[in-house]
Amino acid sequence: MKIDVNEKPVELDEKSNIEQLLILLDSPLKGSAIAVNQKIITRSEWASYQLKENDQVSLFQAIAGG
Repeated sequence: MKIDVNEKPVELDEKSNIEQLLILLDSPLKGSAIAVNQKIITRSEWASYQLKENDQVSLFQAIAGG
């Protein structure tokens, strides 16, 4: 299945969830924020949120600074 992550195509197995996507992308589970099709998905939903073909995923990393 194909999705876009930050406007770049990514190929995933069918029935992949957000946690699996972050592991595939080697992104940290802590300090990340995710939106799917412009809807924020809370951390508690990541393991159960099933991604679908053509989903548009926005991945943000929290950074410290000022």
